[in-house]
Amino acid sequence: MRAPTFWWQPTASVAATLLRPVGAIYGGLTAHRMARPGWRAPVPVICIGNLVAGGAGKTPTAIAIARLLIDMGHRPAFLSRGYGRRNPKRDPFVVDPDHHAAEDCGDEPLLLARVAPTIVAADRPAAARLAIEAGADVLVLDDGLQNPALLKDVSIAVVDGGSGIGNGLCLPAGPLRAPIMRQWRFVSMLCVIGGGQPGEAVAGEAERAGIPVTTGRLDPDMETAAMVRHRRLLAFAGIGRPEKFFATLDALGLTVADRLSFPDHHVYGRGDLARLTQAAEQIDATLITTEKDRVRLPPRFETMTLPVRLAFDDTAAIQARLAEAFSRG
Repeated sequence: MRAPTFWWQPTASVAATLLRPVGAIYGGLTAHRMARPGWRAPVPVICIGNLVAGGAGKTPTAIAIARLLIDMGHRPAFLSRGYGRRNPKRDPFVVDPDHHAAEDCGDEPLLLARVAPTIVAADRPAAARLAIEAGADVLVLDDGLQNPALLKDVSIAVVDGGSGIGNGLCLPAGPLRAPIMRQWRFVSMLCVIGGGQPGEAVAGEAERAGIPVTTGRLDPDMETAAMVRHRRLLAFAGIGRPEKFFATLDALGLTVADRLSFPDHHVYGRGDLARLTQAAEQIDATLITTEKDRVRLPPRFETMTLPVRLAFDDTAAIQARLAEAFSRG
């Protein structure tokens, strides 16, 4: 899915206004579903979720949280529904990054599985049981803020500082999954990634609702940046907001001769690969993409990959919030 441009305009466009009644129905149904009772797992459940549809930095945040938990002496496991998998296996199953492809489990689980055991299933309680049987003492949900199947001990909502919640309307009129005021009651902490007035505005709303706010940033791998510093680059990305990746390259001072955007979770076919290769050859450029795109490409396809890692500005505040989940027994 490629998010329409009018979602991110500060005020409602004509298209958004026309779709607003549909968005009100969709958002109301989602908010009602969020209030349903869920299963209480015997170990803490940490949810990393989006207030909006895609592009906020949820997966890097989930990975950073898991690394903090490991540093705290815990054994986390990720739970994911495996969005975008084309050949579903019998749920639930453990992701093996050495043998599974994105079409088997989705792209994000392949990234998560490099850090901690990752269970894919549409049924979150079933995934939780399998993870606990395998030895996990804490569960990290990559997405799931709007899914009530599991009770959460801590829910961290992630917002991109540059886009915030867009026009503030619900799908399909805007990017919100449910009305913002009805989502706050399910949020333990807001994490704003990167700077920008839209993110600051959401942080202000969260604080007025009594939600603590923390901040973070996505740091690119400087070793990779150094390797391509003197090359012409053709950047491509099929993520929620490809422009964020392009902006990172620009901020590093790299020479981006061209850039190509694809929809989020895009499945690269032979035609796409041929187009990318030909476009790079025509301008004598090196292809470069994101880690999330890399796992959706054939292993032998030649492209550079720029990893990014989320760094929290106040790690102690995050650790304290996580510790509360364990103190609740």
